[in-house]
Amino acid sequence: MIARVTLELALRKEFDYFIPAELDGQVEVGSRVQVPFGSRKVLGCVTGLAEESAHATLKPILKVIGAQTLITPKIIELARWIGEYYCCAPEIALKSVLPEAVRQEEAGWRERLYVRVLPQTGEMPKLARRQEEVWRILEQKPEMPLQELLAKARTTRGTLRRLEDKGLISIAPQISERDPYARESILPTQPLRLNPAQAKALEAVVAALEGRHAEDTPPTAVRSPSVFLLHGVTGSGKTEVYLQAIARSLEQGKGAIVLVPEISLTPQTVERFKARFSSGPQRTLVAVLHSHLSAGERHDEWHKIRQGRARIAIGARSAIFAPVEPLGLIIVDEEHEHTYKQEEAPRYHARDVAVVRGQMENATVVLGSATPSMESYYNCQRGRYTLLELPERADDAKMPVVRIVDMRQTVRAGKAVPIFSPQLAEAIAQRLERKEQTILFLNRRGYSTSLQCPKCGYVAECPNCSVSLTYHRQEQKLACHICAYAGPVPAVCPNEKCRNPAIRYSGLGTQRVEETLSRLFPQARIKRMDSDALKRKEDYRRILGDFRVGKTDILLGTQMIAKGLHFPNVTLVGIIYADMALHQPDFRAGERTFQLLTQVAGRAGRGDIEGEVFVQAFTPFHPAIQFARRHDFPGFYEQEMEFRTQLKYPPVSRVALLTLKGRNEEKVKFAAAHLKRELEKAMAGIKDLIVAGPAPAPLLRAETYYRHQIMLRAPRMRLLSQRLAGVTQQLVLPDEVTLAVDVDPVDLA
Repeated sequence: MIARVTLELALRKEFDYFIPAELDGQVEVGSRVQVPFGSRKVLGCVTGLAEESAHATLKPILKVIGAQTLITPKIIELARWIGEYYCCAPEIALKSVLPEAVRQEEAGWRERLYVRVLPQTGEMPKLARRQEEVWRILEQKPEMPLQELLAKARTTRGTLRRLEDKGLISIAPQISERDPYARESILPTQPLRLNPAQAKALEAVVAALEGRHAEDTPPTAVRSPSVFLLHGVTGSGKTEVYLQAIARSLEQGKGAIVLVPEISLTPQTVERFKARFSSGPQRTLVAVLHSHLSAGERHDEWHKIRQGRARIAIGARSAIFAPVEPLGLIIVDEEHEHTYKQEEAPRYHARDVAVVRGQMENATVVLGSATPSMESYYNCQRGRYTLLELPERADDAKMPVVRIVDMRQTVRAGKAVPIFSPQLAEAIAQRLERKEQTILFLNRRGYSTSLQCPKCGYVAECPNCSVSLTYHRQEQKLACHICAYAGPVPAVCPNEKCRNPAIRYSGLGTQRVEETLSRLFPQARIKRMDSDALKRKEDYRRILGDFRVGKTDILLGTQMIAKGLHFPNVTLVGIIYADMALHQPDFRAGERTFQLLTQVAGRAGRGDIEGEVFVQAFTPFHPAIQFARRHDFPGFYEQEMEFRTQLKYPPVSRVALLTLKGRNEEKVKFAAAHLKRELEKAMAGIKDLIVAGPAPAPLLRAETYYRHQIMLRAPRMRLLSQRLAGVTQQLVLPDEVTLAVDVDPVDLA
């Protein structure tokens, strides 16, 4: 037999190897293998089997990695689709479906010594006092790790060896799984009673799982396989619908994948799934896959799924490739989140891959959000997806009252703009008095956004990127948030001709807000939550845990506090500068602002007391802010679609963004002009194609590289992707200039 192998080298082709007799029966489609390639030994994946080859002399496969095939044929098919659609080498797409920890040549299991009680046949031998104490512990728990037993019995290995000599126990190495949640004690939960809207949504999803039409649903609305958009306001109980839909999928003998944005993958989210499924009649392991796990934990969690011991996989973007078989349900929570998009090749969007995987494996897909992406809502309007709505909060809780504060009115002559308007400061003081909690949001970390000299106009800029440096007061450094450059804080203006000692910090970040809060409310217990404050793995859990039990009065943070958190005692949310992201050179700026404001506002009033939200803005009448104030997504969608349709931006068209980068700007400009000429030749005949550029990227220089872009827009992507792949494979670029192709980009910077 011949094996077709895709190597872990970006060569865009498969190679034929013969299967030697000693490996007969071990090589299957999806097997990881080691093969000779020139003078090297390289790893690859078997993507096909054949009986003959066009090549006369073939080299043999050297060895098979692992006892079980790691990549299932269905995942190989999905990787091929990713390679074609997102214009990347199939090897890169195939590599991305396996976590790094699983791809290693050596098995990554951890072995530990375990003590096990042996069956007794004869009379019990006489034991010394220390041995008797150890034996009593082992009678309660006949198998345990050696180190745990030594600590519990406060004894030495010598005592255990003597018990082993008497034939009472064995001490042997055994695979010990690393469970990131082993120390957590999670109380089981029962399904909650659904309100009518939740019950209707669940019925539609269950009907699709069972391959039938839901009641009250026109036959055209439910396709098989089905994609649903669950549009529910914040706090409407979307998670409960997910949990009960997963339970129905398990009843049918099928597993589920739950995708959650990395930022929302809090211990709180994972606990809700583990609490429902880790006990009771549907007891199953829930495996968790995300970047905060150690490599060993990721290895063990992934293998739990592959071996069929875990039937539910919950994780961030890459969990869409979890080898759940058979797969019944895929849930994409907060489907609008741009973190579902991978930033390096293959630049796939996990939400779109979920829809394609659902079609390939005949699984039902549920996309959930309080602020759906324009693309998903557009697909509902076109009849491609089915829209399910939860218009009210669960438990009849009221939506929070949103108050817009016009910050232009707060500026006093000769004074700087205050961080807190009088209205927000008064509201915080009231909550502290009433022992209620507050969340404050500012999507910018650091102390101030720039260091500026008022005399000569000097601004401290990053030497590697075209951005100003951010001042971090606690560490006393100036830092770039793009390339991580850090430099000392100057005491005087660095301009040789100026040397002004009155150099000033302008703009603000979370550190400065925290300092101002401490001055205004010295008695308040304040915690800041941004990537500067979270240094260790357990910091996230500790800060949120303290907030949940009431040890913190005010939680201040960046976007990591905007999503998926449920704290019933939070009655006030303050958004410091709501229009910070509104004026960026990106057609999605309004959509992102609307989503962020609605999501942050949704953290308020989730308990018995009505919530209040203060939105501070300098452009208070912008449609994104006004529609967010009214929690009016359909209104925002209609207004936004007018501008998108006029300018042919997604969702009415598809976009491919080509970015050329290099350290020599002239070379980059030349390569961009050459690429445009090649594109115009190759794209002839594509209807309604718009080619914009080449032009400097909004962020011209990043990490020492100059960047120029060409944007392609067309009604459909498939033909565009095929032609693009042809151009990029033939394209010859100058030395040190590289090209990145981003299909359906979410970030234009």
